[in-house]
Parts: sequence; C-alpha cells; structure tokens
Amino acid sequence: MGSFVRFMSSTAGRVIRILAGIGLIAWGFTGLSGDNGYLIAGIGAIPLLTGTLDICLFAPLLGHPLKGSRVRTSNG
Repeated sequence: MGSFVRFMSSTAGRVIRILAGIGLIAWGFTGLSGDNGYLIAGIGAIPLLTGTLDICLFAPLLGHPLKGSRVRTSNG
C-alpha cells in the first residue's frame, strides 16, 4: 500500500485528483439536478482540494504522513 500513497503524492497523482475533482464538480452542477448535483459537487471538492493542497487523506491510515511533500522525502 505504500506505493499507492507514493503515487497519490506524486505530481501525476495530484493532477489526477485535481482533474477528477473538477470533473465531479462540473458533472454535479451541469449533469444532475437538485440536491444530488450539489452532493456530487461537494464530494468533488474533496479530491480537488487535497490535490491542490498536496495532502493525501489515506496516507495516515496507512502509516504515512498526511502532507505529500513529507511522503515524497520519507524512506518508507
């Protein structure tokens, strides 16, 4: 699982999270109506913000630092 955290903390992982977040937000606001659209857009904000802020929410659950820069510099 360390490779998953390392990938999500890499530039490619961050870009994928940012794009996925933007996609979910756009889909929520344009493709869905009512409360479901707002819910999907709200969920999309999570990967957008974590990618932008360089944090990985799964990392502490797997024994790694929350901040992506610290994951990239760690040995484990």
